[in-house]
Amino acid sequence: MTANAETSTAAAVAGTRPPAVLQVVPRLVTGGVERGTVEVAGALVAAGWKAVVASAGGPMAREVERAGALHVELPLASKNPFVMRRNVGRLADLIRRERIDIIHARSRAPAWSALGAARRTGAHLVTTFHNAYGATSWLKQRYNAVMAQGERVIAISHFVAAHAAQTYGVPPERLRVVHRGVDFGRFDPERVTPERIIRLAREWQLPDGVPVVMLAGRLTRWKGQLVLVDAIAQLGRRDLRCAIVGSGDGHYRQQLIATIAKRGLGGLFQIIEDCRDMPAAYMLADVVVSASTRPEGFGRVIAEAQAMGRPVIATDHGGAREIVRDGETGWLVPPGDARSLAAAIAAALDLDPAQRLAVAERAIAEMRAHFTTQAMTDRTLAIYEEILFPEAVLADPSDPVAAE
Repeated sequence: MTANAETSTAAAVAGTRPPAVLQVVPRLVTGGVERGTVEVAGALVAAGWKAVVASAGGPMAREVERAGALHVELPLASKNPFVMRRNVGRLADLIRRERIDIIHARSRAPAWSALGAARRTGAHLVTTFHNAYGATSWLKQRYNAVMAQGERVIAISHFVAAHAAQTYGVPPERLRVVHRGVDFGRFDPERVTPERIIRLAREWQLPDGVPVVMLAGRLTRWKGQLVLVDAIAQLGRRDLRCAIVGSGDGHYRQQLIATIAKRGLGGLFQIIEDCRDMPAAYMLADVVVSASTRPEGFGRVIAEAQAMGRPVIATDHGGAREIVRDGETGWLVPPGDARSLAAAIAAALDLDPAQRLAVAERAIAEMRAHFTTQAMTDRTLAIYEEILFPEAVLADPSDPVAAE
């Protein structure tokens, strides 16, 4: 650690200035990584800390600023080695200028620059594994391995933590699990008015009284939209509508449309590229499906859907196993198994009102007990405190980090 960094961090520890955290992400567009970044920034400000976010910009940059944090635009989305190298100096300058104590990297390209900047300035480095990063070559594994370099390495589920430990050798003393949280200020069924649901049903041109099956997620093959198409074909019901919500690969979208037509299901499916009211969308759905054929690191959609009291069906791997209580708050089915998915959809649609209410109550209670935004931000700030104030953390037996 440099002399200036030692002096700066000592001042934060001594309480003569607020501790400062810099989060780095590629861009601030809609997504779970970006949403978590904004939420942690807001929590830092509320706790009296200084919060800075650096990214290549995007629509959520204004949310960072509205939370009371500083946003600095840097070309952190680039994977060009020369740009990444220059970003080391840019981040080092930012760390010195804003007197940053901790730099928290949430993605691989900016993490390489953050690692260099941390070494140059003496700032502490925290990283977050947002998924189980696959590696088809030594070079790719080397690129991914930067996420294991933090003084503390956060994993968004126990599934991801096991991957970080087994594949990248992160030892337990540096590894922490912080599940993503659901914002119950938004995802609360009591807050969604009937008018919002009716407006969305009209926008999507859904007929009255018809059950709705929804799959929300980026249009890409591994998200399993084609598995859902196969499942609906096997189900053989014509008295429902399927809403596929998400944008992405244009070629895959055309393939998806062609497959729906080929299976004779054209009147049953709608592809909605943009939904600005996801709480109302969940309330509109009779069942929410996550059919991912590869393991999800967490499963934000199924967590949000359960928070809204919707029956959910997810594939039986990855983070979904930590969120869905099979047979109680939803169903888990084998990945890529259209027949099992069809059976689960039939079971969800056949729930009577009392059964549906019981599923909703269990799901909401589970999410509120274990998967709130407040729990996620509290846990993250506790990890920052563990780094900056280790004596205080170790002295508090009630602290969730010290108790691990």
